Amino acid sequence: MNRFATVAVTALAPVSWGSTYAVTTELLPPDRPLFTAVMRALPAGLLLTALSRRLPSGQWWWKSAVLGTLNIGAFFPLLFLSAYRLPGGVAAVLGSAGPLFVVGLAALVLGERARLRTVLAAVAGAFGVSMVVLTAEARLDLVGIVAGVVSSASMAAGTVMTKRWGRPDGAGPLAVAGWQLTAGGLVIIPVAALVEGAPPALDGNALLGYGYMMLINTGIAYWLWFRGIGRLTATSVTLLGPLSPLSAAVIGWAALGQTLSPVQLVGMGIAFGATVAGQLFAAAPAPVESFSSTEKNDQNISMDLTDGPVRR
Repeated sequence: MNRFATVAVTALAPVSWGSTYAVTTELLPPDRPLFTAVMRALPAGLLLTALSRRLPSGQWWWKSAVLGTLNIGAFFPLLFLSAYRLPGGVAAVLGSAGPLFVVGLAALVLGERARLRTVLAAVAGAFGVSMVVLTAEARLDLVGIVAGVVSSASMAAGTVMTKRWGRPDGAGPLAVAGWQLTAGGLVIIPVAALVEGAPPALDGNALLGYGYMMLINTGIAYWLWFRGIGRLTATSVTLLGPLSPLSAAVIGWAALGQTLSPVQLVGMGIAFGATVAGQLFAAAPAPVESFSSTEKNDQNISMDLTDGPVRR
């Protein structure tokens, strides 16, 4: 599969995540975000692990726990806290800052070059998202802002470290996704029990909604996401993030009867254009430079980290 086909398949993950708001509001029990997070992550993780027919071994037990906490266990509760304390538009804008965290962390941890045009694409994507989701009535809350920023940083760190550690020999992205989702779901369970108490009663709509969230919105989506991280640079993958709020806006217009103003349409164009430009910039070859033997060795290590999964 060529690079742009891989990008297109990976993009299905954030597009799917854009349906979370519509499914939550239309089908799921109200005011149960942590229970929903557990229902999204844990069953999907157990299913993917069973399908992969492989458990972690050795150091991959603690690595999976760390990655699962960063990508799922900490990210989901902080994201929901931000969404509850802030208007949805403000929370979405904070989430769209994730690519900027990844660009910086990838430069430090993976040796991926932080090109100016890539940073500008990330900023343009966040600006476009803000035009789509922010309203004049948006109010700020310090706790919500901190939660939103930390949730973005957590997911960014998880993305970069997933790329840094790769996966063990013989384990594919299905297994890695299953391990992380299972670990993340287990982390959320005690928090959900403490904050929300006993699980709610579930009707047919809730079962349908949770089934979709578990299989499509989480299981398949995170498998595609981790698969993309293994085949693309961390920066390239994270620059697909603005597709999630754009997908949410389109679904809200098409399925929930929400309107889109001219400003929102312009913002969608900017965010989508920035996403496409980010992928084109990531695909462009780096300038050829001269290196000493030591520098060339460092460059080769960096290429190994960014061009394919690391076997550890």
